[in-house]
Amino acid sequence: MSLLRYSASRLATPLLRAPAAVRSLSTTRVARDVQTPAAVSSSEQRDIIKEQQERQHTAVLADVVNDAPPELHQRQVRIFKPAKTANSSGKAGTAYWRVDFDILQGSGRWENPLMGWASSADYMQGTYLKFRTKDDAIHFCEKQNWPYFVQEPHKARIPPKSYAANYDHVPGKLRIHHTK
Repeated sequence: MSLLRYSASRLATPLLRAPAAVRSLSTTRVARDVQTPAAVSSSEQRDIIKEQQERQHTAVLADVVNDAPPELHQRQVRIFKPAKTANSSGKAGTAYWRVDFDILQGSGRWENPLMGWASSADYMQGTYLKFRTKDDAIHFCEKQNWPYFVQEPHKARIPPKSYAANYDHVPGKLRIHHTK
């Protein structure tokens, strides 16, 4: 019997199936106690569009049903827009907002004796999330019940430049440009 047929036959057995009540359980119903469609009488009509719009602006706590360790709920996260790298003039990688976990004090940092690399016992140190907008990042942090702070990006100051300024007379020491 092939592996695909074997796995399909095992999933079809009634012993491995979850009850229908467990399968239809959602985080929205757990967090809000929303009426099920069967509980709504025929005289009342649900405004589904209005419910979806309310859900967009209200963060439903997901920490009730997620499996994250409890120590993540005490760690503060930083929401920021990354700056462009210092060694390039391009702005690639700066169009999104990023959520980073702050570094824990006393997180067991040490230098690896074999290679000399910096090591850490903090498993969330290298973890970050990307979002298209600041509001999406804030909404996600509120939904996960993480304390956060927003670091606004600095405005890039680009001085006006012109080619003719290279030939302006500047009193003082003579500037010499070597071309070869």
